[in-house]
Amino acid sequence: MAKSADALGFAVYKTVATVFAVLPRRLCLAAGGGLGRLAFRLDRRHRQIALANLAIAFGRERTPEELAAVARESFIRFGRVLADILKLTRYSRAKVLDLVTTEGRENLEAARAKGKGALLFTAHFGNWEVATAVVSEVGPVRVIARALDNPRLEKDLFRFRTRLGSEVINKFGASKPILRALGRNEIVAILIDQNVLRSQAVFVDFFGKAAATTPGLAAFHLKTGAPLVPLFVDPAPGGRYRLRILPPLEFPPLGRRDEDVLKITQICTKMIEREIRRSPEQWLWVHKRWNTRPAEEVQS
Repeated sequence: MAKSADALGFAVYKTVATVFAVLPRRLCLAAGGGLGRLAFRLDRRHRQIALANLAIAFGRERTPEELAAVARESFIRFGRVLADILKLTRYSRAKVLDLVTTEGRENLEAARAKGKGALLFTAHFGNWEVATAVVSEVGPVRVIARALDNPRLEKDLFRFRTRLGSEVINKFGASKPILRALGRNEIVAILIDQNVLRSQAVFVDFFGKAAATTPGLAAFHLKTGAPLVPLFVDPAPGGRYRLRILPPLEFPPLGRRDEDVLKITQICTKMIEREIRRSPEQWLWVHKRWNTRPAEEVQS
């Protein structure tokens, strides 16, 4: 049954990708936005997840109508992102680069000049996939990611990421490949805005509520000294993108590993929260970000 579902999903994907291959990019983006709008109306499960998340984040600041408007816009924008990824799979890396305006490339160059590699961190915010086209110009890039459930779709996404200049490290069993990459002065990119299991998490404040967050970014920084570099991608007029690479973060260590990991993870998570507050419709609200709860909450 699962294989049949995978085959059907891949057939739908290939059909849409074939159509998008011959359509102008602006029409692909418009179609993606339209599909996102339709998904908001028809996909009750994910709509409710988005609204519940928005209520946690902004429930005291915005009305239910305002939250619904943000959710709807986030579906539309995510539809545009998916449509653009489909379209850009047919583009050369140089053509993708032409769509991106970069600010702060020197920050990544300065970080890598220290010879310890660099740990880029970002979130499911805007079209994060296009960033590697720029980052790979500074040095070899390894992206930490979980494989898609559909192996055929994963194969196509893998090819797209490779074309943009990155290699993928599967998040399961990633420690040794990450350490080897940093040891070679390479760039490792990690998205740290998704829920993780309690056994794998540290809990930090995210929009006023404890969120289970990977400690991996902080742990690799403490172990290797690789600089932590924030990166965010925003949409820009004319179907373009604006990539912002911020200065490396500095953390005077406390000398107590667990406290250091918690402190660093909290600061990085708050940076992501700040970006989401600035433009909430750009974030992927359909993920159950607060799903894992601290043990004391479960027991009480």
